[in-house]
Amino acid sequence: MTMHSISRRRFIQISTAAAGAALAPAISAAAPQRTATDTVALGKTGLTISRLGMGTGSNSGNVQYGLGQEAFNKLVHYAFERGITYFDCAKSYRTFEWIAGAIKGLPRERLFLQSKIGGQPENVLAEIDRHRKVFDTDYVDSMLVHCMIKSGWTDDWKRIMEAYDEAKSRKWIRAKGVSCHSLPALQAAAASDWTEVHLVRINPQGHVIDTPEQAVNAPSDASHVEPVMAEIRKMHAKGHGVIGMKLVGDGDFTKPEDREKAARFAMSQPEIHAVVIGFKSPAEIDEAIDRLNRALAAT
Repeated sequence: MTMHSISRRRFIQISTAAAGAALAPAISAAAPQRTATDTVALGKTGLTISRLGMGTGSNSGNVQYGLGQEAFNKLVHYAFERGITYFDCAKSYRTFEWIAGAIKGLPRERLFLQSKIGGQPENVLAEIDRHRKVFDTDYVDSMLVHCMIKSGWTDDWKRIMEAYDEAKSRKWIRAKGVSCHSLPALQAAAASDWTEVHLVRINPQGHVIDTPEQAVNAPSDASHVEPVMAEIRKMHAKGHGVIGMKLVGDGDFTKPEDREKAARFAMSQPEIHAVVIGFKSPAEIDEAIDRLNRALAAT
């Protein structure tokens, strides 16, 4: 064998290895297909959450309450079996007292329980402790100040916020945040370094979302979407967790095309980590998962 042939063979081996090495990063870098039930990071909170969550408070919980406790429990378990591990609750929801029974038998370490306390209770720590007892759990993953409307809520609710800080230091809650129902309140939330988790009303139609008017359900339309998204981008930039609610227009999106549009919009926004929808049947859960999966595949 001549030196020329050895050199040529060696050249081919080296070239082939180099080509494979160059190709390997491209192959390994290919991201797996995202799905509605992925477990995702909730901003920089250090917590994870299923991309799709189940709300337990449609129409203040009357929708789920109307199912009866046994059917509600089965629905929560069905959601979990489909991969939903985030459940959204509140003291003011009629389903509040049912949560312990609904999650019984499910692995607590896999669940993300979010709840909310409205108003300004005299003993906030007692209210948070009551959540732990009612839910039969040592901690609540995320506790929110519920339904802020005023621009100055971060001043008016300072005592409440300090109690949340104390609850977090005691490991009664793992994260703290707020749900807002006006643009001024949302702007205050985005500007606050106290807030770790935001529950934000958002859909592309602009139906039942935050407006400049400091009222719970002020009329809204598509013109209000961009101002809300501007605040969401600020939250995301600060590492806050962002969860979208009212994705199906508070249940008013009865046309499939409206729900499809909302799903595609939310899943195309990298600043929105997760979304929550209030379900009343397994079919609604299946539909939402399918829609979000299609939307994620298209992005």
